Amino acid sequence: MRHKLIALAMLVSPSLKRAILLLLLLSSAVMAVEDVVSFSDESLRPRYQQLLEELRCPKCQNQNLADSNSAISQDLRAEVQRLLERDLTDDEIKEYLKNRYSEFILYRPQVNRATWFLWAAPIALLVLGGLILLGLSRRQKHRHSEKAGTTMRSDDQQRRLEALLGSQKRGSE
Repeated sequence: MRHKLIALAMLVSPSLKRAILLLLLLSSAVMAVEDVVSFSDESLRPRYQQLLEELRCPKCQNQNLADSNSAISQDLRAEVQRLLERDLTDDEIKEYLKNRYSEFILYRPQVNRATWFLWAAPIALLVLGGLILLGLSRRQKHRHSEKAGTTMRSDDQQRRLEALLGSQKRGSE
């Protein structure tokens, strides 16, 4: 196998070898590119990272700005950096972006008149599920106790019941 690779390499022209090598080097360099963000004050970097994780990409639906590679998320990362450099607080930055892109941009929307249902629905569903389970278990216990009640008659009660049922059958025929 090794001999075949060496023979194949000898058949490839030097210019093609250089082209392949250049493509390999460029492709690895492209893959290694990372967003390098520079700040006037390095203390802004943790706030920047926190904001990128709390803000949602408008295009990617369920990715935050830190994870998304879309063009809009790149623009928004630059916008967050610019707003941090202008000394805006995190709440002011979120409010600015919320006014521009709606409440959707926030991963954790605020509880207000428009979003109370989103926050209350999981709790209401858990309570409803618990009530349903409670009702089903009580119904099953009630059925079980009815069955147990029929088998716990004394011999005298059982004879009287059979006599009554027998007389009803003869009377209906």
